[in-house]
Amino acid sequence: MPRVRDLEVFRLILPYGRRPESILVRLTDYGGMTGWGEVVDADPETWVSLEEGLGQALIGLDWEHPDELGRIPGGSAADMACWDLWAKMRGVPLAHALGGTRTSLMATVRIGAERNLDSLVARVNRHVCAGYAHVTLDVHPGWDVEPLRAVRQAYPVLGIAVDARGAYTGIDALAALDAYTLSAIERPFAGPAGLADHADLQERVAAPVLLEVSSAAELEEAITVRAGRALLLRPAALGSLREVRRVHDRAVEVGWEIACAGGRGTGLARAATVAAASLPGCGLPCDVAEPPRSAQIVDPPVGASGGVVAVPLTQPGLGHRIDEDRVRRLAKESYAV
Repeated sequence: MPRVRDLEVFRLILPYGRRPESILVRLTDYGGMTGWGEVVDADPETWVSLEEGLGQALIGLDWEHPDELGRIPGGSAADMACWDLWAKMRGVPLAHALGGTRTSLMATVRIGAERNLDSLVARVNRHVCAGYAHVTLDVHPGWDVEPLRAVRQAYPVLGIAVDARGAYTGIDALAALDAYTLSAIERPFAGPAGLADHADLQERVAAPVLLEVSSAAELEEAITVRAGRALLLRPAALGSLREVRRVHDRAVEVGWEIACAGGRGTGLARAATVAAASLPGCGLPCDVAEPPRSAQIVDPPVGASGGVVAVPLTQPGLGHRIDEDRVRRLAKESYAV
């Protein structure tokens, strides 16, 4: 039975891109075993919630399973740490603790808009040569049909999805992309108010329309109006791994396909995404591209090799060793209870 003796929380400013923030939670039980969790790009209230409530919620509390804990202060980082600790105590990989059955995952790589079509095709070529069999192209009005046509002509059998990031307001332009044999049309319209447009688009295209949701209730609404046939599953956005399994199971029940995607961060959040992506319904290529090595605190690193992501099954919990010295060097703020 897990019982947390003490905890530490770290706020890291990561050394890449726009220097995103990551919050890490480290739980230690009375036997000295640790569990780790991460939330990336958290709002300031997350830190306050952890500081004010996590110790009171967990220190000294006896619990049998993470599902018993309900909503923990600090959201997904604390929840992930509880699951990691629980799985380690039972000597099982987190993937198996969640009900995962896959040993490896097909990966996609996201490719943003380029300066011109030649640059785009050259970039796709680099990833194909590295072993990727699937790419996800960012599209927006004015950058959609022509780049997709160029990539499809260069690679007739390559798996391709498009991600619109909610940039469209009409159906016609997106429906035209269906001629290029897509594995998914991702996030075509912004916000829940666009569900009717999603449903209209899904009626017109053969490719599954892929939606991102932040709760089981949002998924249910999308199912009711037939707004798509595929789900973008982001564990961090759902707040708990219990909710991840709930949403996964409902999507599978109605025959939706599922793609998993992870945050940036230090590798911890992506490790949890890999565990979630091992669930049996997650058949679409996953997005867990390796974070920059300058930010990695996990060994082995989380990422794809030859377009495939291995699910760590030889070690319990998240399946990665944590470089605690590096955590403390990157931490800009921390506290312990």
